[in-house]
Amino acid sequence: MNHIELDRSQGKPLHSLVYEYVWNRIQRGEWLEHHKLPSVRVLAEEMKVNRLTVFKAYQQLKEEKKVYVKDKSGYYVQPGVTMPFDDLESPIVFSYVHKSHLSEIHRVPANYQFSYALIDPNLLPNRYFSESMLEIVERYPKMLSTYSTPQGDEELRQSLAHFFANKYGFYLTQNDIMITSGSQQAIDLLARMLVQPMDVVLMERPTYSAAIDMFRNQGAQIVPIDIYPYGYDLEQVEAYMKQFKPRLFYLNPTYHNPTGYTVPIEQRKKLVELAEQYRCLIIEDDPMHDIYFDHKPPLPFFSYSTEGCVIYICSFSKYVAPGLRIAAICCQPTIMKHLLTVKSLADNGTPLLNQKIFLHYFMSERLQQHIVKLRTALSIRKAVMEEALSVTNWKWDSPSGGLNLWIQLPETLSLEKLLAKSIEHSISFVPGSICDPSKELQSWIRLSYSYINEQQIKEGMKLLVQLAEQVDQNHRQI
Repeated sequence: MNHIELDRSQGKPLHSLVYEYVWNRIQRGEWLEHHKLPSVRVLAEEMKVNRLTVFKAYQQLKEEKKVYVKDKSGYYVQPGVTMPFDDLESPIVFSYVHKSHLSEIHRVPANYQFSYALIDPNLLPNRYFSESMLEIVERYPKMLSTYSTPQGDEELRQSLAHFFANKYGFYLTQNDIMITSGSQQAIDLLARMLVQPMDVVLMERPTYSAAIDMFRNQGAQIVPIDIYPYGYDLEQVEAYMKQFKPRLFYLNPTYHNPTGYTVPIEQRKKLVELAEQYRCLIIEDDPMHDIYFDHKPPLPFFSYSTEGCVIYICSFSKYVAPGLRIAAICCQPTIMKHLLTVKSLADNGTPLLNQKIFLHYFMSERLQQHIVKLRTALSIRKAVMEEALSVTNWKWDSPSGGLNLWIQLPETLSLEKLLAKSIEHSISFVPGSICDPSKELQSWIRLSYSYINEQQIKEGMKLLVQLAEQVDQNHRQI
């Protein structure tokens, strides 16, 4: 029989932990409407708790009309406990109401698209990219006639090992690197491999919303760690590592999404020491290391790890060639061994054509020169957005790299109403609550300055400010 370990260190009543476990599985769609739940006896044995504990959890679910009872048969999932997407006209409003799913926000068409943390296609060397594709097809005529290995193209992994060694001082071989279809697949693979139901995962607050969903889908108990302009409260981090004994800490420490903060070098070294001391894996998600405006950021956490406690994800999707979806995972051999099994089951290998094109495109001198120009263009767009917002009393810390501004609105301004007004006027942005594992941060929004040009930024920001003033005035009149 499978056993489900409850994290009793949280101090919550046992029946509350059982309730959360069952409701989590229903929300994730593992148990659909009218699905019969495990009997009280079976679940009590699996969780190593008293039957009365499970009974109390089931009764609470019944009282909240999330499950129903069939006489002498057991407990079943109540139909209609989650709202289908079709019940709301706007996916972005649905996302706000349910505090989740960045993908739903991205479905909303908008003239002023401030929710996309992506590079404007007009800023990328598209002609050079197309020339590279033709050259690669001629160089590897049999490329489309075979699969890549699950770990990734050997030539690409060798080149990336040299790239990481020269740039960051990583001591890697090609066998320590896996190629994935973007960082999102990398996070998903690691979550599936490392996390079991009720495992504790530390995550920054706020953080990349898709990562929240992926770890929750594995049944993780997410414990948030606040991130500030200066980094983390390391006393809080150590206290949580002691108390919760987390399986891992997922972080995005360089031009952090959504805040733009960068964790300083001293904290990077100390946090690696804490991870080694408390046997907590660090998953370092690093998609923006090259997008700096003034000076280079500190080396990745991976550079300071001597015992293999850091798993490094480097994505090139944002600023090199989004259509190729290339990222790399760097980790120790014992982790790679298990990761290969998970990757084989997922897709048996990232498309070889994408890898070969990326290899020769990214490693070229011309592309590296273009990245320098890209930094300048993004820095200008950030300045344009900040100038447009300078007429408000909104607050933010100006980032030294990345693609986003993390904006704190006045508490009197209704974010829900501003969101609805913005959608009506074809403006899209990301509500801060979906970036928060605790589902709070109701006064924060993320605005991305990377996807539309300077003129559109000026127009869109002017309109957004006007809409905010209207919402605020209507609130005061009420």
